[in-house]
Amino acid sequence: MWRTIDFTTTHLTLTLRTLRLRSHHLLSSPSPSPLPFPSLSLRKIVTLTHSHSFLPSTPNNTSHGFGPHNFGFSVISRCVSSSITSAPSLDWNDAVSCSEVADGPDSVSGDDDKDVKASFIPVRAFFFSTSVDLKSLVEQNKPNFVTPSSRMTNYVVLRFGNLSDSRGMGTVFLSGTSGCYMVVFQYGSIVLFNVPEHEIDAYLKIVKKHASGLLPEMRKDEYEVREKQGLSTWMQGGLDYIMLQYLNIDGIRTIGSVLGQSIALDYYGRQVDGMVAEFTDINREMEATGKFKMQRKKLFQLVGKANSNLADVILKLGLFERSDIAWKDAKYAQIWEYLRDEFELTQRFASLDFKLKFVEHNIRFLQEILQNRKSDFLEWLIIALIGAEILLSLYDIIHRSAMQL
Repeated sequence: MWRTIDFTTTHLTLTLRTLRLRSHHLLSSPSPSPLPFPSLSLRKIVTLTHSHSFLPSTPNNTSHGFGPHNFGFSVISRCVSSSITSAPSLDWNDAVSCSEVADGPDSVSGDDDKDVKASFIPVRAFFFSTSVDLKSLVEQNKPNFVTPSSRMTNYVVLRFGNLSDSRGMGTVFLSGTSGCYMVVFQYGSIVLFNVPEHEIDAYLKIVKKHASGLLPEMRKDEYEVREKQGLSTWMQGGLDYIMLQYLNIDGIRTIGSVLGQSIALDYYGRQVDGMVAEFTDINREMEATGKFKMQRKKLFQLVGKANSNLADVILKLGLFERSDIAWKDAKYAQIWEYLRDEFELTQRFASLDFKLKFVEHNIRFLQEILQNRKSDFLEWLIIALIGAEILLSLYDIIHRSAMQL
């Protein structure tokens, strides 16, 4: 058997050398004569070469075209057809790319799951009031109320539209549907999932009926969630978006909580920036004139505003309270930590705290000035009263002396 294979290999080597010379002669001649071999494309040649093997010559193999003689004729046909159909000429030592054999009958298609395109879910956060009555909101929207899965009571989730849950694993299948979710927080933030641009006002009006402390200007922020079932990891972050294998109600709660805190923190940060600017103007005026003209009432208003902002950020927003969902499941803890880092909540609060300390320092300084001003007034009043008493005493003495005379 090994002698037969060795003989076949030697015979094929000589045949290939002969065909190279013939193909070179045919390509160089102006009018090549027609060849008796059937015309085969290069794609089919590579496919046939891949499917055959070097087997010893047996009656069974010969009947199927696998014997040394039949195999040699197959190689001759391939070589001649390649010299005809390829321009410029193709040598057998040249490499063939995988794309050239993709259409062959034995080609294997790639994994379709890895090529699944991600679906896009728009997320928008709003802040237009400092308080929302969640109890009355739920009472008027009971059909849309989603039962909470944690002990957090500072927000509610409302579901609107026709949502399907056909993919399992708690997915909500927002992309490509008319369904949407709305997360409303007690401190005034609203986060909308998959709500079209032209329908936003209608959803915000639902909450405005139960809101108090409406702001003159509404704050807005935009984000994006992408779903990709073929994602190799549970989540993947990007610029202004987060990609997940699937989005469920726990994911909506986790993402909504961070976005709600972020948009509210932006509002309180601007409030503190306004106070810092006001105290900066006061200090510059004192530097230029050497006088302090602020009224005590105005100063007390600034004190109350600074204290209320700090209390709202710490207590209402729950900025340092970890989500219950993140405590229970490490996947949502990963989302929670990533988004907090993405929106820089810790750094922004540190900046806010630093500005509030600056405001507090200025308030103490101005309070001391007002206190000293009040003390000076009282001292002068006491001096005036003592002087008046002395004058009355002198008048009484002079009047008595005159009576005795």
